[in-house]
Order: sequence, then structure tokens, then C-alpha cells
Amino acid sequence: MDQRISLITLGVRDLSQARAFYEALGWRSNSKPEDGVAFFQAGSMVVALWGRDELAADSGVEDSGGWGGVTLAYNTRSRAEVDAVIAEARAAGATIAREPAETFWGGYSGVFVDPDGHPWEVAHNPSWTIEPDGATRLPE
Repeated sequence: MDQRISLITLGVRDLSQARAFYEALGWRSNSKPEDGVAFFQAGSMVVALWGRDELAADSGVEDSGGWGGVTLAYNTRSRAEVDAVIAEARAAGATIAREPAETFWGGYSGVFVDPDGHPWEVAHNPSWTIEPDGATRLPE
């Protein structure tokens, strides 16, 4: 198995509301609303939105309704970009769980939570490289 992730599917309560939130962040989907799922090209991978109940059943798990122990992350090229993305998320209707600030690991980050409770860390790590295509590269 290659060391990569191809697709992340977020279980959502209301697909149209969730899709509208991500579209307010500037994301675009070619999926039709009647498809019952929204796919977004996210760099070299795909992010999908699908009904939470359907996702749990398809994954063979019981949905306890709580946080699943996963936080998504969006790394930026600068601290100013962290501030801009958090502002964009706030304007789109996100809850800001942590305002942007210096971190204990030497970077700068903040956290927003989408309307379905999925937390996103928005971070600038000065030792990581963000390629022109958005790929994140760890130091060698």
C-alpha cells in the first residue's frame, strides 16, 4: 500500500447546508445536488460530503454522534494566510475554536469548526514547504 490518502469523506447532517458552507469557502464541486454526495478536488486528493447515517452504515460503524478523534488541517505559506483563511471561515459561518496565535511548536495556527462539528486547523509551519500545486512537503 502506498503511503498516501486519496479521499476523506466527512459525514454531514444536512448535505445542502454543508455543501453551501464549503462553497462559501471557495470550494467547487462538479457533483449535482441530486447525486446525494458532493466531491471536491482538494489538491492531489478528494474531499467528499455524504450523509452521516449513510457514511456510518457504509463504513460498518456505529455513530455515537461525537467527535471522531480526527482534526483536518490546511497548511499555509504564511502567517497572514492563516489569518485570512480563519476570517474566510468565520464569514462562511464557521465557529472559531481557537483564534490564530503563536504555537508551542514554533508555528502559527488557529482552528475553525464547520457546521457539522469537523475541526480544521489552519497552520503555518515555517519548516514545511507548500509547493505551487498546494502539496505539503516535510523537511528531509
